[in-house]
Amino acid sequence: MSWLKWLLSRSVLLNPTTLWILTLIYVPGTIYGYYWYKDQLLQTWNEHPHWQIPFVPDSPTASLFFVISVIWLWISPKRSRIAWVNGIRGIVETLGVVTSVKYGIWATAIIFAGQAQGDVLEFDHWMLIVGHSAMAITALVYARFFIFGGIALLGAAVWTFLNDTIDYTYDVYPYLPSQLYDDIYYVGLFTFLLTALSVAAAAIAKFAFAGKERDKAF
Repeated sequence: MSWLKWLLSRSVLLNPTTLWILTLIYVPGTIYGYYWYKDQLLQTWNEHPHWQIPFVPDSPTASLFFVISVIWLWISPKRSRIAWVNGIRGIVETLGVVTSVKYGIWATAIIFAGQAQGDVLEFDHWMLIVGHSAMAITALVYARFFIFGGIALLGAAVWTFLNDTIDYTYDVYPYLPSQLYDDIYYVGLFTFLLTALSVAAAAIAKFAFAGKERDKAF
C-alpha cells in the first residue's frame, strides 16, 4: 500500500497543484450546493422567521467552511502572530471538518435509507453519494494539517448540535425522500448521534497526528 501512503503524504496533499484542484472542485460545488437548496431557502424565507435561514443549507455551508480552510492553509500554512486571527481560523477549520464529515455521511445514509423503503436511485442520487462521501473523507484527510485546537472543536460541536436542534424543532431540516417522512423521529435521532460521531472523528483525525505534524516544517 505504498501508493496510498504516498497519496496521503504531506508532499502530495499540500502540493500547490493539489490545493488548486481542490479549490477548483469545491468552489463551484459549493455554489451549486446553495443553488440546490434554493427552493427550501425560499420556502423558509416565506414561511419561517428569517433568523432560521442560516440553518437551512447544511452541506454547502460545510463545504464553504472547508474550502476557506484549504485556501487559508495554502496561503498561510503556519499560525499567525495575531491570536484572534488564529482563533477565527481555528473555528472555520473545525466547522469545515466536523460539518463536512457529518453531512457527507448524513446525505449518503439518508439516500440509501430512502432506497431501502422504496425510493428509486437516479443519476443525481449517485452524484450526491459520490460527492458527499468524498467530502467527508477529504475533511478527515486534511484535518491534521489545520491549526485548530480543543476549544475550537468544542465550539464546532455546540454549533452543530444547535443546528440539529433548530432543524428538528422548527422543521428546517434538509428535504428527505418522501418514504422517510414518517420516520422523522429516527432521522433526527440519527442526526444527533452522527454529530457526536463527527466531532469524535475530527478529534481523532486531528490530534492523533498532532505530534507528528508539529515536528515537520511546512
